[in-house]
Amino acid sequence: MSASTSLYRVGAAQINCVLGDLTQNFDTHRHWIAKARETGIDVLVFPELSLTGYSLMAQTPHVAMARDDPRLLELARASGEMLTVVGFVETIARGEYANAAALLKGGEVIAVHRKLNLCTYGGHEEGKHFTPGKRLTLASQRSLSCGVMICADLWNPGLAHAAMLERPDVLLAPINAAAGLVDGDFDDEGNWLTCLSFYAMMYATPMVMAHRYGPEGDAWFWGGSCIVGVDGRVVARAPDGEGLISADIDPEAIAAARYALPTHRDADTPLVASLLARRLEHERRG
Repeated sequence: MSASTSLYRVGAAQINCVLGDLTQNFDTHRHWIAKARETGIDVLVFPELSLTGYSLMAQTPHVAMARDDPRLLELARASGEMLTVVGFVETIARGEYANAAALLKGGEVIAVHRKLNLCTYGGHEEGKHFTPGKRLTLASQRSLSCGVMICADLWNPGLAHAAMLERPDVLLAPINAAAGLVDGDFDDEGNWLTCLSFYAMMYATPMVMAHRYGPEGDAWFWGGSCIVGVDGRVVARAPDGEGLISADIDPEAIAAARYALPTHRDADTPLVASLLARRLEHERRG
């Protein structure tokens, strides 16, 4: 915890990784985990698939690992009491794999989030290689509740709403959003800021987004890792290059913002569920 015991220091490691090179990528993670612990960070987020690289395709089975892989446990030990989120390919059954994030702390993998909303459009081919997750993920860092959504999970507003109804104190968002992978004039960097700011403001929930910076083949990852406060304003943003950003989160500020704008309290889940049920029945009948 940061110097003031009422605050939690959250951080994002903006790195690049080498496609398919687990050895080098693990070394990179050890380096930034050590740096984060030196600066008193309580929660550290690495980008999506940070241990493997993104466009794996046929390499997917060769970089996959179980959630109790000794290399993940080594990073968990290196994390000490800091909660660390790393991206990896999880083996979930013979020949089946997930785009996943491991939550590490105190020598253990305390949770794994499997990406719910796989990208299979434009230059994305995740649905060809990964099995989608089916569950939301929460973990606690002391008394700070942390939700996890991987990249396009946040581009399904229904999933984001469901995740926010779990009332995380902060939402952790590892992403991979190389420029040009979405067809048309989609503004990756600008639209991501809009997305994060909207959810942070609407649900009074700080957002920690960790993104890559650098090339992978013909793809370019533009960085822009940031931390967004409860008012939707950016409180920390990474410059170009690899590095570490951090900001302090005040639980009392979250409580005050949620009292002023009670989105969680007034969500009316039974009404939303009934409307969705009608829609499902309509689709069933064709």
